[in-house]
Amino acid sequence: MTTLRQTVQKRKYHKNAYQFVFAALRHVQEQLGRDRSDQNTGHVSGRELLEGVRDLGKLHFGLMTMPVFARWGVHGTEDFGKIVFELIDAGEMRKTDDDVLEDFVDVYDFRTAFVDDYQVDTDRAFSRN
Repeated sequence: MTTLRQTVQKRKYHKNAYQFVFAALRHVQEQLGRDRSDQNTGHVSGRELLEGVRDLGKLHFGLMTMPVFARWGVHGTEDFGKIVFELIDAGEMRKTDDDVLEDFVDVYDFRTAFVDDYQVDTDRAFSRN
């Protein structure tokens, strides 16, 4: 079995992109109440994973999400699909028979998701606590 380190060394994306996919997977599983240790109930679809990518991108990087992703070599949702399938091929992730790369193609536009629709949360900035 190939290790994540070996997978990352052979691939075109930055190592942080692979780690981010795992973080997004955990994030989605937690939000959906799925058991990460159970292959059947812990499964996440491509679209669900991409929602996690969007959430975590905004949470961790804010308006810098697109430049960060671009630095990693990720320019659209399909790139995250390619990362997922590289990890599957390396034995680091699992898939069902229904999972295909096309599940990740053009799910949302990065500019719309991370710039145009971005809203700054000012609640904490202006609270008196």
